Amino acid sequence: MIAGAFMVPHPPLIVPEVGRGQERNIQSTIDAYHEVGRRIGRLKPEVIVLISPHQTMYADYFHISPGTGARGDFGRFQAGQVKTEVAYDTEFVEQLCRKAGKAGLPAGTEGEQTSRLDHGTMVPLYFVNQYWRSYRLVRMGLSGLSFSLHYQLGQKLRETAEALDRRMVLIASGDLSHRLKPDGPYGYQKEGPEYDRRVMEAMGKGKFQELLKFDESFCERAGECGHRSFVIMAGALEQEEITPQRLSYEGPFGVGYGICAYEVKK
Repeated sequence: MIAGAFMVPHPPLIVPEVGRGQERNIQSTIDAYHEVGRRIGRLKPEVIVLISPHQTMYADYFHISPGTGARGDFGRFQAGQVKTEVAYDTEFVEQLCRKAGKAGLPAGTEGEQTSRLDHGTMVPLYFVNQYWRSYRLVRMGLSGLSFSLHYQLGQKLRETAEALDRRMVLIASGDLSHRLKPDGPYGYQKEGPEYDRRVMEAMGKGKFQELLKFDESFCERAGECGHRSFVIMAGALEQEEITPQRLSYEGPFGVGYGICAYEVKK
């Protein structure tokens, strides 16, 4: 069963050892992230499925991390002392791959480029692990395939949790537009603020079908990195009665950071 779901960003500088004070400029995001952690602590999931754009990615294949677990650190961001280690839910992964295969979805554990955890995974877990640690992880990436196939893969996540009677929480990791400001990391495009407005409107109200209406070229011009993560989550929540809540949105560095929570009604 799906216990809850969350849309979160993954700025490494939100970790104090990385941000070195800059993180105070996104205090609303920090506060919302702690609220996400507290909610997950109350939900007590057995498995957390974390969808990351920075996991191994292929144009025509959904990669799901193999093995029994993995570790990583923020050494790439000059904070190697901040480490994360996770255990994977191997039974869930096997069942998910089987269900995806039967549905004709190209998903599996082949082609891993590195077993080390990426920052799209570690940033959410930095907060989650402060409130709940008794879970196993399923870590999966995106692909260059259509939004509709990402949505269908989300449906298989729900089916897998139900088949195994697993209490599951979904975390869709993804920043919004990277093109909000001329002085931002990727400059400014008018599609940037428009993308963030539209996606926060849809996600904040749980209007998930709107995600499938976004033109892919528009998303590319906006410089987003999380849309497909959100679409997978939308597919998983398709048959659930939810209470959506927008917890925060800001973009002071020229990149949009949005956090939304979805309570699944019993």
